[in-house]
Amino acid sequence: MRRGGLLGAGIGVLVLLIIVFSSMFTVNQAEQALVLRFGKVVRPIEEPGLHFKIPLVENVVYFDRRVLDYDAATAEVPTLDQKQLIVDAFARYRIVNPLRFFQTVNNEAGVEGRLASIINSAVRRVLGDVPLLTVMTPERAALMQRMTKLVDSEASSFGIHVLDVRIKRVDLPEENMEAVIRRMQTQRGQEALKIRAEGDKESRRIHADADMQERVIIAEAKRQAEITMGQGDAEAAETYNEAYGKDPKFFDFWRSMQAMTKAMPKDTTTFVGAPEGDFFRYFNAESGTPETTAPGKR
Repeated sequence: MRRGGLLGAGIGVLVLLIIVFSSMFTVNQAEQALVLRFGKVVRPIEEPGLHFKIPLVENVVYFDRRVLDYDAATAEVPTLDQKQLIVDAFARYRIVNPLRFFQTVNNEAGVEGRLASIINSAVRRVLGDVPLLTVMTPERAALMQRMTKLVDSEASSFGIHVLDVRIKRVDLPEENMEAVIRRMQTQRGQEALKIRAEGDKESRRIHADADMQERVIIAEAKRQAEITMGQGDAEAAETYNEAYGKDPKFFDFWRSMQAMTKAMPKDTTTFVGAPEGDFFRYFNAESGTPETTAPGKR
């Protein structure tokens, strides 16, 4: 009887432990959860830590709190100029309302099935409003922002927030690729010719402006030089006049020496003969005064 009592007590304790452990559950920082009772939501659990539920009656469904990625299927999309593009896009989203998420799409597989059609529609709407060349330029970033807003607006009813929609790759169908490449080459060639023409025009303008400035500067320099030379000649003449007035004989001697230096430079002139004539009058006078030449005698 005693052994049977101990066995019953042990079974009771074991059952109690099972009930206690089955009533506890944990939610980590990367998760959020819903407590269900017979398939109906009782309460959401957003705070991480240890939580409790009614064993055998309630169960817990977990959802990821982190940013999730979804790769959309490759789609063929027409542009505004009726060019077909093969677009490969992806989306990044986060579950922000687990209750609505569970009620509308149930799980991640369900929401990805809905996102496929929403992303395809947004890509068609945005790329269908622009020509092909716009997709190949930096403006593509603005196009992806428009896609993100459209997708997030429609997907918010599922309890998710779409953070980003990106185009990973854009290809052309084989039958259109060569024609588009030729067209792009032609347009780039025309743009290059236009840029060169504008550069040549600007170059000619700069050269013409530089030539005009050069002529103005040279003319101004010549004018200033002539003014300076005139002022110098005037000052020199005034100095000569003052010197002549103070000592006419010395001035006459000095001018004669200057004339002789200029007329017979030492490096290129050799004089052979007697120093006769008025030009050499200061060389014939022993007293230092010019010698007077007799009439008729040279």
